[in-house]
Amino acid sequence: MSPSANVTELLVAWGRGDEGALAVLTPLVHQELHRLAARYMAGERPGHVLQATALVNEAYLRLVDSKGVRWQNRAHFFAMAARIMRRILVDHARARARVKRGGAPLHVSLSEAEQLPLDTSSDLVALDEALSTLEGLHARQSRVVELRFFGGLDLEETAHVLNVSVGTVRRDWSLARAWLYRELSHRG
Repeated sequence: MSPSANVTELLVAWGRGDEGALAVLTPLVHQELHRLAARYMAGERPGHVLQATALVNEAYLRLVDSKGVRWQNRAHFFAMAARIMRRILVDHARARARVKRGGAPLHVSLSEAEQLPLDTSSDLVALDEALSTLEGLHARQSRVVELRFFGGLDLEETAHVLNVSVGTVRRDWSLARAWLYRELSHRG
């Protein structure tokens, strides 16, 4: 049996309430969840408070708390994990922005300022807002971006999760990227 089929069977069993399936599933998906988290964290500023392992742990807790999810397969599980990780990072970025607005200003010299890490939290929030807008206009294109960019799924896996052809995913991916580029360019 392929590892993907094994994961799918365990997900289905877990969805039916088999806690033993969850215990067997966890080590099988942990490495892939960590790879997904590392991909997310690579786009964050250096010195980010969250590390990939913390992001995996938080996402895992939220996945385990997901009640009523009818897991379809491995790709569906990782698509949901990608969405949860995105939510965690956006929530963290928004919380950081609230603290920054309410805190006292930090005074640094120009030489010290050169050493400060770039803050990408506003970029992440802007991307999340743009994706939410895109979702209202073209829900499938928004899902394609989420699955491909954040979830790391390839064209075939994305097509399988969305139950559409690879050609449709390719078109949606291209249109969504162009739309997001234009939208984010206008926002500055």
